[in-house]
Amino acid sequence: MAAIAFTQTHIYTKQAGPKDKDKYCIQCLECSDRNIYVGTRDSTVQHLTLDQTQAQAQAKAQAQAQAQARECRTRKLGPSSPIKQLRSVPLLNHLLVLWEQCVAALDMFSLEPVPGLKAIQHSSCMEVCGRRPSSPSSSTPRTPCRREGDSVGLITASSRRKLVRIHAVWVDRWEVLREVPLPQDPVSLAVDGSCVCIATVDRYHLVDYHAGSMLELFPHDRGRRQGAMVVPTGGGEFLLDAPGSLGMFVMSTGTCQRPPLPWPREVLAAAVCFPYVLALQPRGLSVYSLLDHTLKQTVALDGARGLVPGPEGVLVFTDRQIWALSLVPLREQVQALVICQRLDEALFLLDGVQSHLPQHSYEELHKDISYLAGMHQFNQRAFDAAKELFIAGDLDPREIISLYPDMRPCLGDQGLVSRRGETTVGQEEVADLARLQREDAAAYRLYLDFLADYLAVVRATGRGGPREAVDCALLRVYAEQGAAGEGGSLRQLVASPNACRLDRCVSVLEHHNRYFVLGMLYQSHGNHVKAIKTWVKIADGHFEDPSCPDVYEHIVSTLTTQDIDVVWIFAEWALQKNQEVGVRIFTKHQQENNDQNTFGAEEILKFLQNYPQASLFYLEFLMNKEKSETEGYHTDLALAYVNQTLQAFSGQGEPPEAGETRAKLQELLWSSMSYDVPAVHQRIMATGLHVERAIVLGRSGDHTQALRVLVHEGREPHAAQAYCHRAAQERSHASGPGDAAGLRRTLLLTLLSMYLCSDALAGEALELLGDNALHFPPGRVLELLPGAWSVGLVCRYLVGSLRETLHRRRMGGLQRALAQAEYLRHKVLWTQASKTMVRVHKGQKCQACQKELTEAFIRTVGGQLLHTSCNTQSH
Repeated sequence: MAAIAFTQTHIYTKQAGPKDKDKYCIQCLECSDRNIYVGTRDSTVQHLTLDQTQAQAQAKAQAQAQAQARECRTRKLGPSSPIKQLRSVPLLNHLLVLWEQCVAALDMFSLEPVPGLKAIQHSSCMEVCGRRPSSPSSSTPRTPCRREGDSVGLITASSRRKLVRIHAVWVDRWEVLREVPLPQDPVSLAVDGSCVCIATVDRYHLVDYHAGSMLELFPHDRGRRQGAMVVPTGGGEFLLDAPGSLGMFVMSTGTCQRPPLPWPREVLAAAVCFPYVLALQPRGLSVYSLLDHTLKQTVALDGARGLVPGPEGVLVFTDRQIWALSLVPLREQVQALVICQRLDEALFLLDGVQSHLPQHSYEELHKDISYLAGMHQFNQRAFDAAKELFIAGDLDPREIISLYPDMRPCLGDQGLVSRRGETTVGQEEVADLARLQREDAAAYRLYLDFLADYLAVVRATGRGGPREAVDCALLRVYAEQGAAGEGGSLRQLVASPNACRLDRCVSVLEHHNRYFVLGMLYQSHGNHVKAIKTWVKIADGHFEDPSCPDVYEHIVSTLTTQDIDVVWIFAEWALQKNQEVGVRIFTKHQQENNDQNTFGAEEILKFLQNYPQASLFYLEFLMNKEKSETEGYHTDLALAYVNQTLQAFSGQGEPPEAGETRAKLQELLWSSMSYDVPAVHQRIMATGLHVERAIVLGRSGDHTQALRVLVHEGREPHAAQAYCHRAAQERSHASGPGDAAGLRRTLLLTLLSMYLCSDALAGEALELLGDNALHFPPGRVLELLPGAWSVGLVCRYLVGSLRETLHRRRMGGLQRALAQAEYLRHKVLWTQASKTMVRVHKGQKCQACQKELTEAFIRTVGGQLLHTSCNTQSH
């Protein structure tokens, strides 16, 4: 069937009478429900009615029927003068007739004049306020219940007086409420709410009769005789005939919210029947879409004179005939477009008329059309467009999954009946993916990529059918895509909360050697032990899965978040692989689960006895991260450092790691206050760790013995000098800088004495003096120096010491001078203040305590008067 908007039905023909007497010619029409009123050229008003069964046949637009309208009554108003307009008022049972420049009121059913309603004189056009076409669902006549006080509005325009009048019409009277003057003679008008759009002889105007304002619009070229068109479209909008064969849409505010409609010349009349505009011409009628302003249909109507809104569309009349153009139900229009393969046009129309369709009907149609249009794009490999259509139509993703032969197991036992067998708007062939998979792998991969993209979007939006079908299919697609899917998408799928069924997915991952993802899938389902066991087999080489080269690191990272029972299962395996990395299962676990207190340090240290390197790392964690002050932990760490250092020294040369461990040992011995000093000293006494031995002796307070060890046993003069400074630094942390300076001076003098006791150490003594001239008191040094030494030997020390002494003296003088200047400044201010006369009035108060100055007071530099006691308190 062709996609048409309106069906044409002939409903009435006036049979011709004797030629010398028959002057019948239809001049105007009015329609109210099933009642049709005809105004003729010879001043006759005729009442026609449509039978109920005939009206229903017309609504269904099945077939043409002759003489569907039945003649009821006829009334001759007067001499042969044409009736210009007819307007019905069902609320009052009135039929308003514009004839011979007068508006008269007749009864809608008897066509008798209404008593008490005198004709309104000097009217060239009229319109009833708020008048709307009858509802399409109305199929039975009804007589409204008239209540006292019911009224309607009536707008009339007078060419003689050039004004617009607003009337209130009751059952038995009418009254003029307001008059608005016009600049020119009115030709036609239309009303929407309080806004009246009026066409004068050469232009259009908008009149707000509530506010009494007028807005001039654009001119027209139809002239007085041809008559300008003003058609209300609803929502405060009017359709006007603009110059250049354009239908202009103008809002009641004077603005345009949609582009003009290009229509043919010589348009006799127009009407709006959403979503179409009907333009009548002498030989036919054109139907334009309000949605895209394109021509949709033409109807041949030879000799047409005018049209009015009818119960199911519009009524078109010629001199002696009346035709009904009934709007094809919107659902049928959409279906016809789909059958004609005009899918984009069908979707556009459906979205445009959504508000005029029942919600369930719209949703059903939208799904059907989106499916068919999407399948058409799918077959053409326009995958982006297909995806948008499937998503817009809220399609069940299982329907797409079922198209792929390898994906059907993801749907489970119940499967899914495809929409191809259910849709009511047409059928669509789909690509044979099974054949494509066998014959063209590259093309099939394109379809597979589309499925992955589509399912990912559906999964992200949370729309579609059962989640498990989507997730299982997505996992299978990613697995089949190989490295491209494995790199990120497959991991993200199983790492996030998912509904993948183990019974449908495990075999797929095993088939594609995706064992690492298999472990992640087990983990997402709460089976952490099975997940880690799967990864352990990868790390041990039992499974081949190159997709995760750092699987051991991943296992350790996972164990840090597991329960303590799971950690103990794999702790020994992790430490056997790598003690440095494996110990993180304890250290990271305690950091991330601090509140749960899942492990005890003693328990872990006992377990780590067979893993010295891991034990060392764990002790460092207790010291550096946990800030433990337990003596045993500090002692164990120091002894572990000693053992590791001695083991490193046992080989040839000194490896780099030995220096790092020894530096850690020395820092621990200096900074820790909690280790067992005798135990550590006992361990390193017979070793070559002289610096460490000196530090331990110093911690016990025997600095002299510590320096003796460094000078005579270790023969490390730089270490001895560094010991003096570090010992002073530690004293500064404990007792302050004063004690630190005294201790440094004492230790340096002690070290100098040791150097001077041996001629072999004279060079070290001179170097010590030169490097620390600031810290040696000159008098004490001169007492210790041998008399045989010349001034040249100690020249470096003497110059540095004298320079430091001179610097200190000058700095002291400068500080004294600055203090004296500050004192003088204050004295000048005091002198100036003391020589100033101070006037004290009776009742004057202290600026601090706000009490009267009845006792001794002072005047501040700022001029404030204060009690002496208040001034003392303020300081």
